[in-house]
Amino acid sequence: MYLYELPTTGAVSFSDFCDDYSSDKAYTHHIPEATQTRANLRGILKESKRTDHGEKDFLALIKIVEEYLPQLRGIMVCATHDEIGLKTEPTFSWRTTLTANIMRSSPRMDVPGLYADYAFSLLTNAFALSNLAYSIVTSVGIYEHDRAISDADRKAKDEKLNVAVDFLCRASGIFTFISNTVISEWETNRTGPPGPQRPPDVSREVNSALAKMSLADAQTLAIRRLLSKSAYESNVSPGPPLPKSHPPPALLAKLHIECASFYSSARLLAKTPGSTKSSSGKGLMGSSPKEVSADLRHYLGNQATLHSALSHKWLGVEAGEKGGTERGGDAVGFLQWAKKELDEIKDTGKFPSFGQADKDKEERWKATVTEELEKVNLFFKYYKKMNDTLHFQSVPTQQELQSRIPGGRIAIPAKPYSPPLPAFGPGSLEYTRRKAEQLDIDSAQMDGKDEPRAPPAPGGNYAGAGSYF
Repeated sequence: MYLYELPTTGAVSFSDFCDDYSSDKAYTHHIPEATQTRANLRGILKESKRTDHGEKDFLALIKIVEEYLPQLRGIMVCATHDEIGLKTEPTFSWRTTLTANIMRSSPRMDVPGLYADYAFSLLTNAFALSNLAYSIVTSVGIYEHDRAISDADRKAKDEKLNVAVDFLCRASGIFTFISNTVISEWETNRTGPPGPQRPPDVSREVNSALAKMSLADAQTLAIRRLLSKSAYESNVSPGPPLPKSHPPPALLAKLHIECASFYSSARLLAKTPGSTKSSSGKGLMGSSPKEVSADLRHYLGNQATLHSALSHKWLGVEAGEKGGTERGGDAVGFLQWAKKELDEIKDTGKFPSFGQADKDKEERWKATVTEELEKVNLFFKYYKKMNDTLHFQSVPTQQELQSRIPGGRIAIPAKPYSPPLPAFGPGSLEYTRRKAEQLDIDSAQMDGKDEPRAPPAPGGNYAGAGSYF
């Protein structure tokens, strides 16, 4: 799983550029409330920056972002309906944590418009959800390898993995919403002159890449959850034959194929902004176009290769366990292919090292690949011996095996994101209630009026007036 660096943001006072144009000044108190809620967001992001990962409160951050988004949407919708006027186009300062930069520091960028703050706030929410999933997975550890764990404890940790999967699917939905909806609306609603080039963090391609990556990370956990019981039962005697509780190898192969496809597509999308240049070869800010950080691209490439290898592993196991004599060569060929891929990423899958955290990350990666390589070697030796002594089938070439690879299969879909209602202004519950109350008052006033009376008959007030003979 990928651990995001959280951004930070500069201070903003909405009162500096917002005027209440409503007839009854209904939003005067909402504008400073929006400023306060955003200040809370800025504060927790600054605090998180100074806190070690194990002590970061991602749940509190998610709560504060979700409190701020309705306030920001209230400002946005009121501005659209001319109920709040903008004296000038607001500018928001955010650190771009996905942008490649020398010395690996997060550059601060001023981005104009309310949609800029909307996009970065949503991005922060998705980062926090993903990091919360990462923390859950870290907390459960590699419990499948604990031979002393009880069945109840194992199931409880399985459930925690399910919670992490849910958070990742929600993050994927937010990234998709930014890519498909927010950026389009941002471009449509831009009121000022062309601004600076948007950083990769809030580009369509990168958010689409992050959506695919989150879904692939979720699918990876779903596979782990699926293998939990059989992995525990294989602790005593790893390798073939598979325990009865083991999921079908063909299903696992298809799940890993889909993961590899997601990671590979995400890597290509993440590289897109860096390959796009204007005619002068420079971005709108007068500098070379920004690229996504090497760390993220490296992660996507490694994961794509790892899941490709694991798909070949399970296709080999499927051939060896279910294929009988006729597929003895396929089993050897697929496992040989998986072994080759794992050997390559074990030696070349190094991370750019900028400190102890990166060294730890590289060590964890090596341990993961080494463990998978050991498992593949167990199956490879077993099926090769079977083929050499019983089946005597020729081993297909890699090109021949390529034509036998099935399509992928998704384990769990993303959760579509629905933006919150504005806290105030058109479309909000408060606005609807005020309009309904006004209609009730108007209706009551109409109902309280007397029926129009006929004008009095002409005549004076003298005795006998109106009596004519």
